[in-house]
Amino acid sequence: MTEDQQELLEEALDSITAAKLLLENMYPGYAAARAYYAMFYLAQAFLEGESLAFSKHSAVIAAFGQHFARTGRVPSHYHRYLIEAQALRQSGDYGQRNTVSLEQANTQIERAESFLELAQQMIGFLLPE
Repeated sequence: MTEDQQELLEEALDSITAAKLLLENMYPGYAAARAYYAMFYLAQAFLEGESLAFSKHSAVIAAFGQHFARTGRVPSHYHRYLIEAQALRQSGDYGQRNTVSLEQANTQIERAESFLELAQQMIGFLLPE
């Protein structure tokens, strides 16, 4: 695991922790957004392992799909999770208030945790601080 990958995995873990706190305090839209960012950081970590980096979210999502989901290197549902999480984040950030339910946010957090487990299996486990 590279230092950049380690940092991205740490960012993902922090985002999951923040998402849980936000959900506990009844902020489902913000919780879903943090869960999306956790998955986004994990996709970046996978791509970093291939020496690929992109500045746009859409490019990261597309490249993750192309290099990992379509090739079967990761189960394709992780790419779908990422796409759905981005759409929900945009709805929560730019849509009307309360467009994201507690259940939707909880699902995104569970998916982010699953994505982190996959990343740790394939990239490496987080190093203790």
